[in-house]
Amino acid sequence: MTFGSDATVSVKDTPVVIVGEGQARTPVLAGGGVPVGRIVAEAHEQGISSAADGFEGLERAALEIILTYCAERRCEADDATCPGCRLRTQKLGIRSLDEFVARHAEIRIAEPAIRLLGQGTDKIAVPSLEHFAKSWAGEEYWFWARRVIRKLRHGIRRADRSGGPEAEAGDAPAVILVRPQLADNIGMVARAMANFGLEDLRLVDPRDGWPNEKARIAASGANFIIDGAHASPTLDAALTGLNWVCATTARQRDLAKPVLTPEQAVAEMARRLADGQRCGIMFGPERNGLETEEVANADAVVMAPVSSHFASLNLAQAVLLISYEWMKQSGGGSIGRVTTYEEPLQPGPRTRGSPPASKEDLLAFFDHIERELDQNGFFTPPEKRPSMVQNMRTMFTRMGATQQEIRTLRGIIKALVHPKRGGRNPP
Repeated sequence: MTFGSDATVSVKDTPVVIVGEGQARTPVLAGGGVPVGRIVAEAHEQGISSAADGFEGLERAALEIILTYCAERRCEADDATCPGCRLRTQKLGIRSLDEFVARHAEIRIAEPAIRLLGQGTDKIAVPSLEHFAKSWAGEEYWFWARRVIRKLRHGIRRADRSGGPEAEAGDAPAVILVRPQLADNIGMVARAMANFGLEDLRLVDPRDGWPNEKARIAASGANFIIDGAHASPTLDAALTGLNWVCATTARQRDLAKPVLTPEQAVAEMARRLADGQRCGIMFGPERNGLETEEVANADAVVMAPVSSHFASLNLAQAVLLISYEWMKQSGGGSIGRVTTYEEPLQPGPRTRGSPPASKEDLLAFFDHIERELDQNGFFTPPEKRPSMVQNMRTMFTRMGATQQEIRTLRGIIKALVHPKRGGRNPP
């Protein structure tokens, strides 16, 4: 696997060596013995500078090589894994929390004070039961490494655009997936929600169980939504705390309920949320959508304008459509990505720092090009010159050129009329 098409770091002379034997083979920093996973975690949690300065013998250039080694999961080819990495848990065949505990001699949990005993030899300590429940399977160090590399190449994301919820709980509608069949689809739903500022994900009887690693992988970084998702055995339980709920469907139902477009549904939810109510949007399973008795629990039905010949959307597309409408009406978001080196964009033409050309610039350009065309006999017959000039000026005016573009055009004319000697001969 290659990390991105823009990868420029060579790992031929990687400062990584393998230590240990069997299932304990570990990639470490040459000369320091520090596991690669620990270096990646430091760079991810504390920053690139902290990682570069925190380990003896680790230069900044070597740090990027180590990050690339992890990001491209080259450890798999070396048959080595880091302690605390999910790849090691998978390699050991640990599939449950009970199996994880059994492989350790002792696990101490600080809050609440719990001591778990197993049949292994290692001892570990964790700060809380919640942390242990989320982290026992290991961290995705390779994903962390990819994020740090992006920071190295593109700058860090602004604090107000970080990977986390944009709205406080209750300030945005909840997304309710009823009996979702594929964990991958749940992950793609989470990604769509994160794109457009939603974060309350509720699951009703997911077929593949919950939590599910496939959903986390498909979420592509929207882990805060996956971690915060709640699974309920029944729809009634998932609707707890909500005042108004709409149900999405492509099939007409024989129910006396308002039928709203996504735009109308979002406007209604925004109004109710502003009044302190809690709202939700129901989506059905991939195969057949919501059952009529489930739609009956909703206050309104949402139907998107679609082709009458092919009306079915897949689950993530349906959620993305509603989520986009939510972001559009709520006024949040930015045009494209915003990082340290990328400012927020505004819709419309981009001049890249060059102001629009003034009328003086345009008129001088017209004089220049018309003069050269006159000298080269372009305007023939002469009586058509006025209309040809008029059409040409209209064409160049319509393009809305910048000052830099006008200078470039004048340079092109000059190069064509007065070519430099010693250049390549024309064919």
